[in-house]
Amino acid sequence: MSQRHNGFELRSRGNGTANQAQRLPAGDFSSWLRQTRTALRDDSGADVACGECTGCCSSSYFIQIGPEETKTLARIRKDLLVPAPGQATGHLLMGYDEHGLCPMLVSGKCSIYQQRPQTCRNYDCRVFTAAGIDAGGDDKATINRRVRLWAFSYPTQRDRKEHDAVRAAARFLQEHASSFPEGRVPHNPTELAILAIKVYDVFLRKRRSVNAAGSALSNADIAKAIVDQSKEFDARAQ
Repeated sequence: MSQRHNGFELRSRGNGTANQAQRLPAGDFSSWLRQTRTALRDDSGADVACGECTGCCSSSYFIQIGPEETKTLARIRKDLLVPAPGQATGHLLMGYDEHGLCPMLVSGKCSIYQQRPQTCRNYDCRVFTAAGIDAGGDDKATINRRVRLWAFSYPTQRDRKEHDAVRAAARFLQEHASSFPEGRVPHNPTELAILAIKVYDVFLRKRRSVNAAGSALSNADIAKAIVDQSKEFDARAQ
C-alpha cells in the first residue's frame, strides 16, 4: 500500500519486508540535524554513506569552486571552468556534459576524490528527505530515487518534533512566498531545503505560534521570524 505526500511515495510498514529492506538508514534525525547545521556553519563537510551512488555527479549540477581551493583547481582543466555569476573574482563554476555528468566522473568514479571541491564535500541528499521535497525535475531522477530510500530513525520525541519542524518550514516556504519581502524565497530545491534546516526552530515550539498579545501570528509575522532566524544563523557562521 502506498500514498503520495509532499512528492514522496510513502509505503505502509505493515508486512512489507521487501520495501523495508530497500530503505537506507539515514541516522537519528536530531543527531543528523546538528551535524548538518554545524557543517553549514564551518564547511566541515557531510558524512554520507554514498556507497556506489553517484547521483550528485550525474545530475546536471554546476559546481562552485572558490579561489582558495588551489589543490582542486590544479586538478581541473581551465577550459572546464567559467566565472561564477554574481560572485567575487576568482570564484568559478564547473559545468557538466551533454548527459549531465560531471567531467571529473571517470568510469563511474570521481577522478579527483581526494581533492574534490568543497561544494561536493558539503553535498548531502538527505536534506531533501529531511525537508520532504524532491531534489528537482527529470535531470535529478537518480538523486530523487535515493532521497526516497533514506529513512531517518527517531529514538526520542525530540527527533520526531524536529523533523516535523523542518518539514513545516519547507512547506511554509513553498506555500507562502508572497509573505516574504518581494517574494524572496529560494526556488532552488537545495537552497530551500537548507533554509528549512536553518530556520526549523521557528516552527518547533507551539508558544511561537502566538504573539505577545496572545493573537495568532500572521504569515507575515512567521516570514519575518524566518528571515531573522536565517540572518542569525548566517552571522554565526562567519
